[in-house]
Amino acid sequence: MQFQLSNGRRALMGLQHLFAMFGATILVPILTGLSVQVTLLAVGLGTIIFHVISGPKKAPPVFLGSSFAFMVGIRLITDDVAGPFAGRGMEQAEKLAYATGGIMIAGFLYLILALVIKGVGVKAFMKYLPTVVTAPTVILIGVMLAPFAINQSAGNIFLAVITIALIIGFSVWGKGMSKIIPILLGIAGAYIVALLMHFVFGMTNPGGSAILDFGRAGTAVVGLPPFMMPRFDLISILIMLPFALATIAEHIGDMVILSRISGRDYINDPGLVRTLCGDGVATIIGGGIGGPATTTYSENVGVVTITKVFDPRVLQLAGIYAILLGFSPLFASLIYSIPDAIIGGASFILYGMIASVGIRNLVDEKVNLADMKNCIIISVMLVIGLGLRFGNPITIAIGETNLPLDRLGVAIAVIVGIILNIILPEDKSLAKQAGDKK
Repeated sequence: MQFQLSNGRRALMGLQHLFAMFGATILVPILTGLSVQVTLLAVGLGTIIFHVISGPKKAPPVFLGSSFAFMVGIRLITDDVAGPFAGRGMEQAEKLAYATGGIMIAGFLYLILALVIKGVGVKAFMKYLPTVVTAPTVILIGVMLAPFAINQSAGNIFLAVITIALIIGFSVWGKGMSKIIPILLGIAGAYIVALLMHFVFGMTNPGGSAILDFGRAGTAVVGLPPFMMPRFDLISILIMLPFALATIAEHIGDMVILSRISGRDYINDPGLVRTLCGDGVATIIGGGIGGPATTTYSENVGVVTITKVFDPRVLQLAGIYAILLGFSPLFASLIYSIPDAIIGGASFILYGMIASVGIRNLVDEKVNLADMKNCIIISVMLVIGLGLRFGNPITIAIGETNLPLDRLGVAIAVIVGIILNIILPEDKSLAKQAGDKK
């Protein structure tokens, strides 16, 4: 049953969706160096674009927030020690420009795969991108981010632990909205502790630096976001492309969930072709203005599941709110003032949850690990991804281009996983056992 909303209630519901996506969305620019203002503008515009392409009145009720999957690619590209531009004397902004260029190109993969789905159908397409391939990809994304959480927390362990404790508390014992946005509340609670430490007790970080810094973005209430032109480089593009496969799988999963809980078949109307195109165009535009890739947000799907309000106009209002916040340097300064240790503490939970989602997908989809084919695919993908990332650097020269394989671990793992899934035979003995049980 859908509730009929007045304009006032619709506006409040839009704010609730803004809060639901907010904590995770702003973490991406904070963790990667992208602009908070540009990110908010990108996700707001992306959400509106998605709804326009899908059909404003029949679009699925989703919000396109900033993608954590692509954040791994950004960190890999901008890494000062082992990134493809390490040792070249580049500024962080210049490396970020190449990362956003990779994001922009990855957005076109959505459009290509939408055409493939239109030609072969969803079921045939998913045979080549099953859970046994996508779930290890998600696990790799979470695990590869783990060192960054440790590094950010190291500056002030006390604040990191406070953040972790609050997030766990709200996640386990919270009620209502507090259970939906535990990360945002955990960051807010730890930030209050940081305010007290900074202003009331005059404390500093163990290294002597100030706990809070309010001077990064400016004090103007209204101002243009600092847009950034993307740059293009083969290595950066190759690093980014495989992460689109993870977010595309997430996109399809969210459409399936929304179809189940709403009673509407979003897979066929407006259809995956249109929704994937909307997501892809949003990602292209996000990268084009110096922002992150976008993806359908499970946080907002969770709100829809609880409220049973499927009106797409509610999500469109949330997109408008995000756009408005994107034009406030003062608001961005407040976000930037959040101590790294607090973000590190939140990352402990977030990155672990990303890996856990991959494991949960294997369980929910009942992937049979007694099947040697499945076991081999998962094992090989995990070893390739983690081994290349954390092992000794490996570079292959192709003409005048040097391909750093350690930066392409996820890409290689996904390609190998898809190939193994195609060429390895099914375990017929297990299939026979399953048939006998029926």
